[in-house]
Amino acid sequence: MTGRVTLVGAGPGDAGLLTLHGLRALQRADVIVADRLGARSVLAQLAADGVALAAEVIDVGKLPGHHPVPQDGINALLVQLANEGRDVVRLKGGDPFIFGRGREEQLFCEAAGVPVDVVPGITSAIAVPAVAGIPLTHIGIATAFTVVTGHDQIEELPGGRDHTVVLLMGVTTLGHSAHVLAATRGVDCPVAIIEDGYGERQRVTIGTLGTIAGVAATRQVRSPAVIVIGDVVTLCAHDGPESALTPLAELAG
Repeated sequence: MTGRVTLVGAGPGDAGLLTLHGLRALQRADVIVADRLGARSVLAQLAADGVALAAEVIDVGKLPGHHPVPQDGINALLVQLANEGRDVVRLKGGDPFIFGRGREEQLFCEAAGVPVDVVPGITSAIAVPAVAGIPLTHIGIATAFTVVTGHDQIEELPGGRDHTVVLLMGVTTLGHSAHVLAATRGVDCPVAIIEDGYGERQRVTIGTLGTIAGVAATRQVRSPAVIVIGDVVTLCAHDGPESALTPLAELAG
């Protein structure tokens, strides 16, 4: 008797941002196939809060440059577990359909005859800037935003500094990205880097497209981090020497 797979978005790593649908799926699961970012920290927080989950947990988390279980292996594992008649939750950081390969996993399972449900999650692209008081749109400052990864070609991104850019997985390519975006947005365009949003190492670093690569190197900025580029950064709530190296008043002009 075939089981089923539920793709659950764990959000940015705070169990409080897991949806009720997501929690209920975890509680009824026989096995949880979990990512590293967001997913494992949510499971740890639930356990610390006394939420008992009976499911077996299988870790398929990826590290930068190291994928112990390749995507093809994850796809096959989901089908194998479901074909054993088990209720499987594929717990993914953020939202499964935003740079999460969730639709790919869904299509693979469905092609193998395994039914799939999808529970959306809160993407770090929106949630992590929010903890720093940075809205992606704001009246009179920005009316649109684009979310890209550091691996994407960003030369033709639309708009100027009133069109917010959210850069995911972009720490290692930050220097190149800043150089490219400065051509259309100016070297004085504000930039914020929010490290480890909702985590123990949460920290905000602020600069401009002209300075941010050097500032990030000095502060040894590390992944995971969300990078926000545009005038909305001037609204950042974390103005001060411990979190921001460029005073926001200067960025605001």
